[in-house]
Amino acid sequence: MLQSLAGSSCVRLVEQHRSAWCFALLVLGYLLYLVFGAVVFSSVELPYEDLLRQELGKLKQRFLEEHGCLTEQQLEQFLMRVLEASNYGVSVLSNASGNWNWDFTSSLFFASTVLSTTGYGHTVPLSDGGKAFCIIYSVIGIPFTLLFLTAVVQRIIVHVTRRPVLYFHIRWGFSKQVVAIIHAMILGFIAVSCFFLIPAAIFSVLEDDWNFLESFYFCFISLSTIGLGDYVPGEGYNQKFRELYKIGITCFLLLGLIAMLVVLETFCELHELKKFRKLFYVKKDKEEDQVHIMEHDQLSFSSISDQAASMKDDQKANEPFVNSQSPTSNDSSLNN
Repeated sequence: MLQSLAGSSCVRLVEQHRSAWCFALLVLGYLLYLVFGAVVFSSVELPYEDLLRQELGKLKQRFLEEHGCLTEQQLEQFLMRVLEASNYGVSVLSNASGNWNWDFTSSLFFASTVLSTTGYGHTVPLSDGGKAFCIIYSVIGIPFTLLFLTAVVQRIIVHVTRRPVLYFHIRWGFSKQVVAIIHAMILGFIAVSCFFLIPAAIFSVLEDDWNFLESFYFCFISLSTIGLGDYVPGEGYNQKFRELYKIGITCFLLLGLIAMLVVLETFCELHELKKFRKLFYVKKDKEEDQVHIMEHDQLSFSSISDQAASMKDDQKANEPFVNSQSPTSNDSSLNN
């Protein structure tokens, strides 16, 4: 008896705070996912980093042995200056790109990566004025970009998602949920083909040092707005039609970002995902402002009715030819 009561009380407690429990599990799962990623990246990449450090140390020692007139401090100062320039997109290598990093097309590409929050980091402002303008430009431009993308996606999704699903549901009588799932899968496959597989094949041909995996990796890192910057197109030595190539990449990034948002919005509108998201949300209650307004309205209505009743009583008391009736007579008249 006591065990059944305790069990029912525990179940009732869990049901009452179901959203809080689900949210706690979500936070715990996210933290575990972060730790899992750190463990995998560390175990996979740390051996390669160690080998690279050993190789660079051997090269440095061999260079110093072959050039006895050069001290280790002088070499390190030179390398520090070269690496600092490389961080700003300037290379001293003879086979590096001889093009300027801040011509119009490169600046247009840089502006698109800033506003889309991709930010490859291969080219950054050198001057203090450029850094200050980048801050102001981003503060205004990023919300402007979000507004632009939201408006574009809202209009596209009406014609690409909602109307086709509604058409098959009404015209052919299929279940709306089934049609929505099939449509989302087809739309996702088309987006992956048009903005990942085909561009990856094109980049693997246009970029000399990229294979298909590296090209696909660049497409994913770019369109997911991660923007690590380890692969940037159009920076090779003697790149043909570089200006046109940069403009094409800028258009690819904007169109691909819109396509990804359309696909994500399509999947978010699925009934199953909506139910799953609601597990972690706080239930909507009446806001305090609405409650106060309702209470204020009720008080005002009751005061007005009280004032009206008192005014009627005063009028009856002041009228000389009105005879007061007993409650019993009123009841009898109502019954009749």
